[in-house]
Amino acid sequence: MCAAIYAARNGAQVCIIEKNDCLGKKLSMTGNGRCNLTNLDMREDCYNAASRSRMRDWLGTYGAEDVICFFKSLGVVVKSEDGYIYPVSGQARTVVDALKNEIERLGVEVVFKEQLKAVNGLDNDHVEIITDKKRYEADKCIIAVGSLSGVKSTMSTGDGYYICKKLGMNIKDTFPALVGFKMDEGEYLPENGVRCDARISFILGSEVLASEQGELQITSDGISGIPVMQASRDVIRFVQEKKPVYASIDFFPDYDEESFLALKKDMLRLKDERTVSQFLLGFANQGVTDMILSRMKLSKTMKMKNISDSMAECILDSYRDLRLKISESYGYQASQVTAGGVSIAEIGSDFSFNRNRNIYCIGELLDVDGRCGGYNLQFAFTSGSIAGCASSL
Repeated sequence: MCAAIYAARNGAQVCIIEKNDCLGKKLSMTGNGRCNLTNLDMREDCYNAASRSRMRDWLGTYGAEDVICFFKSLGVVVKSEDGYIYPVSGQARTVVDALKNEIERLGVEVVFKEQLKAVNGLDNDHVEIITDKKRYEADKCIIAVGSLSGVKSTMSTGDGYYICKKLGMNIKDTFPALVGFKMDEGEYLPENGVRCDARISFILGSEVLASEQGELQITSDGISGIPVMQASRDVIRFVQEKKPVYASIDFFPDYDEESFLALKKDMLRLKDERTVSQFLLGFANQGVTDMILSRMKLSKTMKMKNISDSMAECILDSYRDLRLKISESYGYQASQVTAGGVSIAEIGSDFSFNRNRNIYCIGELLDVDGRCGGYNLQFAFTSGSIAGCASSL
């Protein structure tokens, strides 16, 4: 939609071919329905390592302020929440409707319920677009069909990878990214789930693959939440390869070693007639405590006076490094984006295919993925605007 608007504003005659029966289906679901458009802390190192050198240039061409100005031109008022940019309405539907209104105003044709099957370069001036229903000819074609994430809800089935491969493009291996993880069946997890602030580190052998802090969600079969999704981009490949990756959870992330040691000393003074459950009542989230005691096979009714100091310390230390073995991710359906895709070495600075400048690839189809917080939508708008402008020249 962004590419179509920029191309049409530059005077091009534009047609959108849409697989769904409506525009912006995935966009309407982003940000828990609030639509985090971009982030004022916009840096290339918020994207996967393979894309950073290119992202620096692309963000220099069309960055966060450009996104804000673009939506202002559509009549969408935005606000900042600690640098995270949202529509003031708090509704993703507002953003989708504003884009649709501009598309209609510009006279862009929209064809619904047609699935792209192939794109062929006919000659130096024309491109053939083949769908499941008919054939089209155009001067330029922008392929913006998304990836594999959210396949059931958005019909993003990865068709674009096959189409681009047939054109001769190199496709990097794909993985679900910004996704949660399931734990090994042998791991004890709380039946009713737990939400709490924590630092989570993902460990392979002696190597820390990634570490993030924020609101963690522990469910009956796995872990999710913003810190897990942020770290998943650096972890997913090892999990997919069935490497022994562990999640280490620190439920006292704001305590350094010295302050936590002092906290333990204060707690150990409470070793008396009270039970283990009473001893830990105000120490941490009750669900976390239940999980730790069950994993250590300790009775909640055991008297603290009957537990050695070293064992009591071991219990408290468990809140600093609770280890869970990961079995797999929740998959593409639960992922927000897909890592991998069309190699960016195949495209130019304007997102045109190096071997046919009449064909463009943009958005999540490319091997570009960012952190949570508006970074992936920023790339959608960046690539859409640049390709839309370039294709209309």
